[in-house]
Amino acid sequence: MPGVLYIVSTPIGNLGDMTHRGVEVLNDVDVILAEDTRRTRILLDHFGVAPSVLKSYHEHNEAARTEEIRELLAAESSVALVSDSGTPLVSDPGQRLVRAALDVGARVVPVPGASAPLAALVASGLEAQPFTFFGFVPRGGRERSDLMAELAATRHTAVVFESPQRLARTLVALSEELGGDRHVVVARELTKIHEEFLRGTLDEVAAHYGEHAPRGEVVICLAAAPPAESVSDEELLAAARALADGGASSKEIVRSLRERFGLERNRAYTIALKAAEEEGD
Repeated sequence: MPGVLYIVSTPIGNLGDMTHRGVEVLNDVDVILAEDTRRTRILLDHFGVAPSVLKSYHEHNEAARTEEIRELLAAESSVALVSDSGTPLVSDPGQRLVRAALDVGARVVPVPGASAPLAALVASGLEAQPFTFFGFVPRGGRERSDLMAELAATRHTAVVFESPQRLARTLVALSEELGGDRHVVVARELTKIHEEFLRGTLDEVAAHYGEHAPRGEVVICLAAAPPAESVSDEELLAAARALADGGASSKEIVRSLRERFGLERNRAYTIALKAAEEEGD
């Protein structure tokens, strides 16, 4: 029979969140794959786990290591995959390995535990279902703008990761794209001594982190987009004309239309552009 691949969740901060079953699995398997073997060694030492083999598995060696582990699984070995913290595959390597395991007929067994997106969501105070997890916010380019547009239109709670260095900039961008009144919760240092939840509007939270640089792991939970009003293009154009007559720029008109009527970005942009063209004429 082919082997078994265990997907083992590890603590996101507080070592007390490691499960008994997770420790048992790590003690029993033939190979442990870790994103950072140095960090995982600290975890293993804390729980007295002496692995037969500890190997690295990260984005730079994922392809080659997957082929190596595929052969082990086909030869009936047992393998555990862990990430630096939380649940593997959630914004971490592992998807390729799971597919390879299934290809050779190996069992894939989840060993649940800590998850930063879920921890932030359930304590955020926002609606917990439905929700969508989008992973890390792209640093720039088309991927970033596409995500902003999707977040603006999402009718349920959205959860994203961001680095502390880029948090303030991202909150400002979200405020510009989604409207400053959208409610947001920033969860920081989850399960650790300095755990923090900052709740408010995007404008308020962006202002806070613009003055107080954050540290540690960050999760952003965004409230759902407000329901779109049933408004005709004629009414929207009239509102856009009024803004243009008052000297508002196209960008300001787009933002106002989206905040006031809950429009998707493309529709608001089309209306704003038409109003601006008429004002130019």
